[in-house]
Amino acid sequence: MSDSLTRFPPTRTAALERLQAFVPKAGRDYAARRNYDLGRDGHDGVSTLSPYIRARLIPEEEVLAATLSRHSASAAEKFVQEVFWRTYWKGWLEMRPSVWTQYQGAVKRCLDEVQTQSGLRDRWEAACLGETDIDCFNAWAKELVETGYLHNHARMWFASIWIFTLRLPWKLGADFFLRHLLDGDPASNTLGWRWVAGIQTPGKTYLARTSNISKYTEGRFAPKWQLAGEAIALSGPQNPPLSPLPAADLPISSARTGLILHDEDMSPGFVLDAGISPVATACIVGRGGLSPLSLAPHVSDFALRALQDTEARFGARLGNVTWPESTVTELASWAQDAELDQIVTPYAPVGPVADVLGALARTPGMPPVRMIRRSFDDRAWPHATHGFFRFKEKIPGLLEQMRGLSIA
Repeated sequence: MSDSLTRFPPTRTAALERLQAFVPKAGRDYAARRNYDLGRDGHDGVSTLSPYIRARLIPEEEVLAATLSRHSASAAEKFVQEVFWRTYWKGWLEMRPSVWTQYQGAVKRCLDEVQTQSGLRDRWEAACLGETDIDCFNAWAKELVETGYLHNHARMWFASIWIFTLRLPWKLGADFFLRHLLDGDPASNTLGWRWVAGIQTPGKTYLARTSNISKYTEGRFAPKWQLAGEAIALSGPQNPPLSPLPAADLPISSARTGLILHDEDMSPGFVLDAGISPVATACIVGRGGLSPLSLAPHVSDFALRALQDTEARFGARLGNVTWPESTVTELASWAQDAELDQIVTPYAPVGPVADVLGALARTPGMPPVRMIRRSFDDRAWPHATHGFFRFKEKIPGLLEQMRGLSIA
């Protein structure tokens, strides 16, 4: 097993054990130590739950409920907000899906330029291999490649250095992250890189500073005179106008049903508890669609093994289980062979799985594809209309609505 999967075992049991170990520290301890990056074996100040939350081996509401069973909302405010950042990014992108489409096209153009511009190719390769003149950047690049994880503060420093010091296209940096991060997803990754570059919030950039790096690595790194002294916002297309949140569906309990389980949501109890008994289940992993290049093996392996763990946990309720390729052709053949009246699936947010499911729903002869959205997302995503500050004001109300509700 790779170092990455040893550090992040891809099971719900491992996720719950990590959550249980972290919850006592989710209050003031987290607020005091969350910014400190002490190296790949020193991430005790943060939860390191993000790979599990991204796959929803443990959904956000379950993490929040466990935290608030031990701490008051005020004591755990910083950690609660951190959980909601991922929710906010997803809601923002759901209402502006063209940003993901634009990014995908831009990455392909940048990769074409890498093939034709030797200077760009050399700088890009050096950055990806951690072979620049900047020690801290090199350490973070290697940690990411080898473990599939990077402290959030280090991600910001890394992105800033990539863009403003190394002068590399931000799209290539975002792609590098998606190819290696266990928790990388289209929303938080793409929009986070856009924010550092000054595109997400026009004109607002993030500048990595030597003093900040030295303080929060406790002197491990101090890249004096090596970093850009300013971060001038990059140009980019204006944010598209807000579009309505896509409609979610409800299953018809009496129909002959097939279930599609995917790597965007590996806690399907909320779908199965809606009164359906699938006769067939298709399990698909869609992460290969995150990049035009090959993903690091640990990214695909984590998703595959976590989905296998999900099948094992819910197997008695899934009917006949198969593992087709995540293509429209394979899924259409599965649906026809099973003679389905409807297909149900946990809602897939903007990204590769949503693209496949959308194309499947538009395929002639297919039964209805019903994407079932969590009530947590239904309540939170509509508030992601502007910046996080406005969204943050809604968090107390969202927590109040969550109390006493099912989190399966």
